[in-house]
Amino acid sequence: MSHPVKITDTTFRDAHQSLLATRLKIEDMLPIAEQMDSLGFHSMEVWGGATFDVCTRFLNEDPWERLRTFKSLMPNTKLQMLLRGQSLVGYRAYPDDVVDSFIERSAETGIDIFRVFDALNDEWNLSAAANAVLKNKKHLQMTLCYSITDHGKLGGPIYNLEYFINKARTFRDLGAHSIAVKDMAGLLSPYDAYQLIAALKSEFDLPIQLHTHYTSGMGSMTLLKAIEAGVDIVDTCLSPLALRTSQPAIEPLLSTLNSQERDPGLNLKSILIIGNQLEQRLSKYIGMLDSTKSSVIDATVLSHQIPGGMFSNLLSQLREAGAEDRLQEVMEEIPITRKELGYPPLVTPMSQMIGSQSVSNILFGRYEMVSNAITDYVIGKYGRPPVQIEESIKTIILKDEKNKVHDIKSRPADELEPEMKKAKEELSDITSNIDDILIYALYPTTGLGFLRRKYGLEAMPVESIEPVEPKSISEEQPSGQNSITKTGNLKAFNVYLDNEVFYVEVDPINLKQTLVQTSNEQHSSKGIDTPVKDNQIVISAPINGIIIKHLVAEGDQVSTGQNIIILEAMKMENTLSSPTSGIIKKMAYAVGIKVNKGAILAIIEPNS
Repeated sequence: MSHPVKITDTTFRDAHQSLLATRLKIEDMLPIAEQMDSLGFHSMEVWGGATFDVCTRFLNEDPWERLRTFKSLMPNTKLQMLLRGQSLVGYRAYPDDVVDSFIERSAETGIDIFRVFDALNDEWNLSAAANAVLKNKKHLQMTLCYSITDHGKLGGPIYNLEYFINKARTFRDLGAHSIAVKDMAGLLSPYDAYQLIAALKSEFDLPIQLHTHYTSGMGSMTLLKAIEAGVDIVDTCLSPLALRTSQPAIEPLLSTLNSQERDPGLNLKSILIIGNQLEQRLSKYIGMLDSTKSSVIDATVLSHQIPGGMFSNLLSQLREAGAEDRLQEVMEEIPITRKELGYPPLVTPMSQMIGSQSVSNILFGRYEMVSNAITDYVIGKYGRPPVQIEESIKTIILKDEKNKVHDIKSRPADELEPEMKKAKEELSDITSNIDDILIYALYPTTGLGFLRRKYGLEAMPVESIEPVEPKSISEEQPSGQNSITKTGNLKAFNVYLDNEVFYVEVDPINLKQTLVQTSNEQHSSKGIDTPVKDNQIVISAPINGIIIKHLVAEGDQVSTGQNIIILEAMKMENTLSSPTSGIIKKMAYAVGIKVNKGAILAIIEPNS
């Protein structure tokens, strides 16, 4: 008897988040959206994850308008989003009033299925979001973040079958309509997938969905074994954005399942046509793909366990820091840092936190620079880690005795004050639109910059695509040589002129060097115009970043170790403190300014 497996397409969200750091613009998705709507997908993942942040921070797109556009173009397909539990689409825990308002507006604007997860699989961080989804009468999909330890397989002392079954029971009791297994780093091996999915199907009368990545090269095999075990829904994407650190491609899966019991019944011919159209749109993004190696898989993921979206962002961060050559060192550092910090699953925001801390450990020395988020995690503000954090690391991170670890006895969000009223008041001179207020509540600095540009209070930056310098034939080959070597980038066109047709081959030279570049932060790499006297002390930016907040003002008396500036680097906030007691003579840059590594941020005149 036919039992079709259903398919969720991730092309418009996680696929390009994994490969292109979420930089795919809405204009490059619109041409195929309506066609995708007619194919019969179970759902289309179009929102959530990093899309909200990237739209406002880099692409100058309104994320709410993006969702409305998708809803209008795909009215026949359920739209799905990835929601980070209490962290929503951000990198910190938000109070319940922000959670309630955001989910209500997301449901009203077009989201049908909320895939809700917590980086620590901690139900304390999921209950508010789950209740809000149910209140808005939308589909609640609770998510098991799949992870392993050094054991390398399903099992061991932490992430074993019992662990996942018990977590799924808890999620069912929270009101889940379905359960997703989120294998964000491609660590779920085919036979482990069969065992896990079979156990979940045996235990629960709920639809089970599998989301995996191709990073390790096991993705398609893992999907097949999960389908054999009875999984109800799997995630795939169109082939131009598939494989590597993204999802398995849908095309070979459809071909494999054709005429079989679990044949999804989707039209492969139509999908191939749409995939070719997408391929044409992606040519300008090719330079953003990881070009540090020739292999399209990374078998070492079974050690470092880095998920796809985290890898592309990690590479982007190292490039910005001018330290791309230290990628391998960072990869080796990640499993060490993760173990020291209690083996959290590497999924947002924990993946960014562990990844950024690993970068800092390599660039500045181990735990010499610790982000505010890591400090909060060690204190307990992010919830309960799977196992205890190493005491020696706690001591280093919490060297300020004011930040002592306390026993976690309730939801961390219970300690948060409401923020929506304050956000409305602070934005009242710009807008009263609830969607805009939520952008500001989620991202007070970069979100405010976006809103100021949206309403004409700041100039809109001009997107630039770095031109490719064409080389002449004489540069490519010796004089007199007739043959020309064609590259794999060659494209053929029929050019129609009056009643004649000409066949033309076009070979984009140095296509790998073509980068889509957008920037929405005010940027300053200039030094400050105030000279630094011999007896004065400076605080410099340890890495490229954005000034998030001044904690003191010019003329203030500060003490040794007092916090001076918050600098956001690699999506993590870092508090820079004073190395001496003295008077603040100069705060060099305004909030919201992007600064380069080494830029002087403040000048302090020490007490005599």
